[in-house]
Amino acid sequence: MAEIRNYTLNFGPQHPAAHGVLRLILELNGEVVENADPHIGLLHRGTEKLVESKPYNQSIGYMDRLDYVSMMCNEHAYVMAIEKMLGIEVPKRAKYIRVMFDEITRLLNHLMWLGTHGIDVGAMSIFLYCFKEREKLIDCYEAVSGSRMHATYYRPGGVYRDLPDEMPKYLESKFRSKEELAKLNENRNGSLLDFIYDFTEQFPANLKQYNGLLTDNRIWKQRLVNIGVVSAKRAKQLGFTGPMLRGSGVEWDLRKHQPYSVYDELDFDIPVGLTGDCYDRYLVRMEEMQQSNNIIKQCVNWLKNNPGPVMSDNHKVSPPSKTNMTGDMESLIHHFKLFTEGYSLDEGEVYSAVEHPKGEFGIYLVSDGANKPYRVKIRAPGFAHLSAMNEMVKGHMLSDVVTVIGTQDIVFGEIDR
Repeated sequence: MAEIRNYTLNFGPQHPAAHGVLRLILELNGEVVENADPHIGLLHRGTEKLVESKPYNQSIGYMDRLDYVSMMCNEHAYVMAIEKMLGIEVPKRAKYIRVMFDEITRLLNHLMWLGTHGIDVGAMSIFLYCFKEREKLIDCYEAVSGSRMHATYYRPGGVYRDLPDEMPKYLESKFRSKEELAKLNENRNGSLLDFIYDFTEQFPANLKQYNGLLTDNRIWKQRLVNIGVVSAKRAKQLGFTGPMLRGSGVEWDLRKHQPYSVYDELDFDIPVGLTGDCYDRYLVRMEEMQQSNNIIKQCVNWLKNNPGPVMSDNHKVSPPSKTNMTGDMESLIHHFKLFTEGYSLDEGEVYSAVEHPKGEFGIYLVSDGANKPYRVKIRAPGFAHLSAMNEMVKGHMLSDVVTVIGTQDIVFGEIDR
């Protein structure tokens, strides 16, 4: 008689559903998972230590590279920590711009999650539809910062520059006709705000299309319903935040309960789930995209009617204008000193958190009075979620491990740090 025993299997790190850098050691009884041990550190770059070795204003770019799908939200937490320590007041227009780009970033994140989660589970078309919309939003990143991913657009005291009056256009090419070119540039003839407003008008129809493809799809529901169930009580004990917590029925959102920037002036709802399974978390994120779209529209309307400064006039953190630098030696020296030495913060500590697309993203910063942090600790939402992997997949089939990784929406830049 054949010997019956459990098998130990390496799931990843080269597995495409394991994001290339997650190693799960699975103990299998047939195809049923008995144990799952996540091994991390394959993307570790020592971000916290790198930030401690540089002046405060030279580390904003490191934040983009943590969760490289939610770039500007990471920046927001970091610059808010510095602003709290310095006691700087940010101009209202800059706050609205930040909130608008936070929500654009939330859409970027959720579209990436939906496309890749679909592909992991076996739905191919949704990936292509999601990336079509992502391209438009990435164009908005490029319009304000020059970069399509790692923007470094938020600065202590405001944002790098005001929104452009012109949207970059597609150029003539031998591969497209004049009619095609005119159609591509149809919504790019105005400012960036006009382009974003046009996107918010069209996006609900796209969301309806995604829902039509997946929400009542028999195969999609068979793969997600009652998989990875986490109760509300257990979700709190495990340190879940964001859609992972709200999917379990806990109505907790920092934008409502600990408002920052101008979220207390905006009208939006917090979607919550009932059973805490993968399907509930899917529905929560889908509704979040609808709410983010509404927030962006409100920000666009406010920004169109309220011009003003986008950077604090506190010269400790804001550089002189380029016009002044060309004709004034003091301004040139000020610019040079600001970008080489930076500025010192008073001794003390601060914790600053934002409602990141994946949950609560926090920066704990300790200053010893120097021009660089004494200690930086990053509170990454994905780290707590991944630690629950064993509990979520135990008793499920091997194929369900992929579904649970997808529903956690993990990115390893922030987990490994």
